[in-house]
Amino acid sequence: MRKPWIAGVVGAVLAALLLGACGDPESAPDEAPPRASAPEASPTTRQRAATASPGADTVKPAPEVLYLGDSLAMENQKVLGDFLKDDLDARYTSAPYSGTTLCDYLEGTSDRSLVPTKDKAAALVRRLRPDYVVLQFWGNAWDYTPCMDGITYDKARTEYFQRYTAATEQLTEQIANAGGTHRPKIVWVLQGPDPFTPDRIRRVNALYRKQAKASGDLLADAGKAVSPASDRYTWTQYLPCTAYEREHDGHCTQPGRDRTALHHDEDLLHFCLALTTSKPKPCPVLSPGITRFARAITRAIADASP
Repeated sequence: MRKPWIAGVVGAVLAALLLGACGDPESAPDEAPPRASAPEASPTTRQRAATASPGADTVKPAPEVLYLGDSLAMENQKVLGDFLKDDLDARYTSAPYSGTTLCDYLEGTSDRSLVPTKDKAAALVRRLRPDYVVLQFWGNAWDYTPCMDGITYDKARTEYFQRYTAATEQLTEQIANAGGTHRPKIVWVLQGPDPFTPDRIRRVNALYRKQAKASGDLLADAGKAVSPASDRYTWTQYLPCTAYEREHDGHCTQPGRDRTALHHDEDLLHFCLALTTSKPKPCPVLSPGITRFARAITRAIADASP
């Protein structure tokens, strides 16, 4: 049963999502961030080199990672980049646009899309030649994303999932074709609990699992990191602190109760503990939900890296 206080804020949250960080295409970046130059070796890499046996490969190749997605990706992008660079010495580019869903990144949708032609997934893959393309999409369920043609979960569920299934297949194909002989691995990010339509996100995640299996791609279950251990699809504002959060200042937001906040009191969807604004941007404050999300994605890429 929905908590009594939730009903009172749903309207405000929906307005924030549609008018704020989840829906202001004019405030999206004019162009994707430039490709990052190779970072200096991290302490981890230097330690590997120091302890490697003579004649052996000293370090793993640094992966090239491209991060695409919606408002969750917009707020996560800096933290994820920091983890990828620190843990994997990755070269990293992010090009998220708030309010988007999968079809926005398909080539051929520029006339009704929140993503410009130059930042479509295939265009970026051709330009950057990444090893991994991380796709973070909650699955915009409201009548806002133009390329969904007004098909929404609440009004046309069958059509919504048909359109979403087709988009996962088409985007996979476009990314693969753009990569050619250097076909990047796609990392589908599994989503956390949906506070508004709980069963929807379960079905969206099932689509991601099916597509990853069919195309030999990867999953990053970031949503599990922001779900109760007892129920993967039950929304909660707080969770018990992890060992990582206890060891890092500010991550366990209520240490006396050994729990940490995942969501702001007035935003049930996003993980940034500062409210979204009309101009989408990376989250400006330390937010445990974002850290959990980013660490899960980083682990998935680390486990898959040669």
